[in-house]
Amino acid sequence: MSRHRIFLLSPAYAGGERARLLFRPEAGFDLAVRLRGEGVALGEAFAFMSGLYFRGKLAYAQVFAAPPPDVAGAFVITGAGLAPPETYITLEQLRQLASIPIDAADERYRLALERDSRILDEIAGPGCDFVLLGSVATVKYLEPLSGVFGDRLLFPVEFVGRGDMSRGGLMLRCARSGEQLTYAPVGKITRHGPRPPKLPRLNRS
Repeated sequence: MSRHRIFLLSPAYAGGERARLLFRPEAGFDLAVRLRGEGVALGEAFAFMSGLYFRGKLAYAQVFAAPPPDVAGAFVITGAGLAPPETYITLEQLRQLASIPIDAADERYRLALERDSRILDEIAGPGCDFVLLGSVATVKYLEPLSGVFGDRLLFPVEFVGRGDMSRGGLMLRCARSGEQLTYAPVGKITRHGPRPPKLPRLNRS
């Protein structure tokens, strides 16, 4: 039987120019207005803040997730633990998330991520793999996640040597074509490698 698969999405950077636009109290564009009101989906807010990279992660996970019954197929790593991208958040909640550094040395982040990872591991069961759509160049994700998921924490081999924009474009192409990336346990991945050739231009039609 094929194994189940859940994607773990690294968060958007909350200190960039697009995040500052979203946080402005006078911002009048639709997403900012809804964020100040009833709230928006976490994935939508992060996609705005991060752009192509996070949009690629969302599209890819939506197509290729294969979770156990009644379990979400993707979870976003945040300063407060794991949350499905469909989770609704308000501006104040987003500010609170942005105030917690994504740093394994910060207990607020690490303990929350380890707690939610253990819960997810328990409900998903031993027949589920967890694919990290994020960086393995630092320990900020690897250290907390590997301690819970062990060899079932996987990483796309094709990410090695690519920057964020290239990874985002690659995942959008895969989501459109239905061709899945190759996964390997993070412990067997070369964290740094030669930069692969540029991707062909993405057809927007």
